[in-house]
Amino acid sequence: MIGTTELILILIILVVIFGATKLPKLGDALGRSIKNFKSAVKDGKEGKNEKVDKSDSDKNKEA
Repeated sequence: MIGTTELILILIILVVIFGATKLPKLGDALGRSIKNFKSAVKDGKEGKNEKVDKSDSDKNKEA
């Protein structure tokens, strides 16, 4: 597991590589990407459940 010292070292390296002005933009972009990914996964699961429900109702109509 990553400790406090490692996190500080990673943060310093990021500041050196990207600069202090770009870090908020990168964090914002990363947060939006994670949010979009989670919503896409959630939508995919809901769509899968709707397909199952629809196929079950179609089978009941035939019977």
